[in-house]
Amino acid sequence: MKRELTDQEIVRREKLKLVERPYPDKYETTHTISEARLLEDGTKDVSIAGRIGFMRKMGKLSFLKIKNIEDAIQLQIKEDIIGEEKYNEFKKIFDSGDFIGAKGEIITTQTGEKSLLVEDFALIGKALRPLPEKFHGLQDTEIKYRERYVDLIMNQDSRELFLGRSKFYYFLRMFMHDHDFLEVETPIIQTAVSGASAKPFFTHHNALDIDCNLRIAPECYLKECNAAGYDRVYEVAKCFRNEGMDPQHLQEFTQIEWYASFWNFEDNIEFFKKFMCETALHLKGTTKITVGDKTIDLSKKWKRINYVKELNKELGFDFLDIEEPEELRSKIIETGKFSQAELAECSSLAQLIDYCYKRLIRTNIFEPTIMWNYPAVLKPLARRNDDNNKVVDVFQVIIAGAEICNAYSELVDPEVQRANFEDQLKQKAQGDEETMDLDEDYLKAMEQGMPPISGLGVGIDRLMMLLYNAQSVRDVVLFPMMKEKKQ
Repeated sequence: MKRELTDQEIVRREKLKLVERPYPDKYETTHTISEARLLEDGTKDVSIAGRIGFMRKMGKLSFLKIKNIEDAIQLQIKEDIIGEEKYNEFKKIFDSGDFIGAKGEIITTQTGEKSLLVEDFALIGKALRPLPEKFHGLQDTEIKYRERYVDLIMNQDSRELFLGRSKFYYFLRMFMHDHDFLEVETPIIQTAVSGASAKPFFTHHNALDIDCNLRIAPECYLKECNAAGYDRVYEVAKCFRNEGMDPQHLQEFTQIEWYASFWNFEDNIEFFKKFMCETALHLKGTTKITVGDKTIDLSKKWKRINYVKELNKELGFDFLDIEEPEELRSKIIETGKFSQAELAECSSLAQLIDYCYKRLIRTNIFEPTIMWNYPAVLKPLARRNDDNNKVVDVFQVIIAGAEICNAYSELVDPEVQRANFEDQLKQKAQGDEETMDLDEDYLKAMEQGMPPISGLGVGIDRLMMLLYNAQSVRDVVLFPMMKEKKQ
């Protein structure tokens, strides 16, 4: 069913008929808006372009504010400079939201505002829909996500956030380059579910006539690069996990994973803290960030908590001594901390342990905290601790109840890795849909020989949430997936 046009939309379409070429193929500019703002007064023949965000048409003088994602500048259009006919054309055709190209001289007004005194102009893109009212802006959250282009036009906070995200990618690559990491690309369409514990998306490769899955993590391929001689390697990776949606999770997300030969997880702890502090300095100008209504200084010493000891203390028994899911379930229920119903969807040891940890420990952590010494059953790709093979050399950084990174001393023993994969198949048979497949190609690379390795993954979406104090992951993703809107 065709949408009924508003009165303003009808008027704008009538104005469109008055313009011979309302959508030209090009407009020649001499400067960006930001560059024009830095020019000295009296600089002539300056040609710039942008969207009209604000416009005040008066008798023989009009003021416009044109902008892009980064900056804005004022235009002055005077009848005695461009002529009566051209000035009347301007007043008749232009609306806020239109794109305008303008040429003229740089001046500073009596109020101190850098401006372009226009000598010529052109309509270079007609907006057939009006912008939201300037006073109210774009307040509807769902429309902000569905129509991000309008959100970015209207809301300064959104512009700062997404400009920050773009600047982050530049910083990231410079930081990794300065520390001798090489960037690579690995497959998104894969033939084995591996690299993380998650429920995958499946697809079919028509040309090869094989079933495949979308990448849940690039880990195994990156460690194959370590085996090939990349001593330090990383990837900015789109990943896909067919799981629930909440303020911290989307099914499609972006993360960076890096792997360094000859490191262990303690090396990565130091490197990650340096990365976090320098990222905050680059994007925010300080290591102090606001989370909710509190301030966190990333440069201060980070607390450390032993995962196994802390969870044992919360549960009142040593959960590592239990090998059957139903026995562990019963013991947890006996503590009175959880009911049968709360644990109903936890079918494996890993799911039961993880559920208890997240609700008893993680949710109560606010300051930057290094959680380490994880149960081996949770991390099938991580190296067993030399003193206790029931735990692995893993750490995560928790801030404000959220996991910011996940990092290991990597498992490089192919026989132990095979046994871990086989255990994953047993958990899958118990009903755990987030387990990995037995990845023979990866095992073959391990058998070729791997050096000591430590790897780390950090979700860029969640990192942006932290740095910009966003309440939902949708706030930091340009075009988040949304449920189809009913007409």
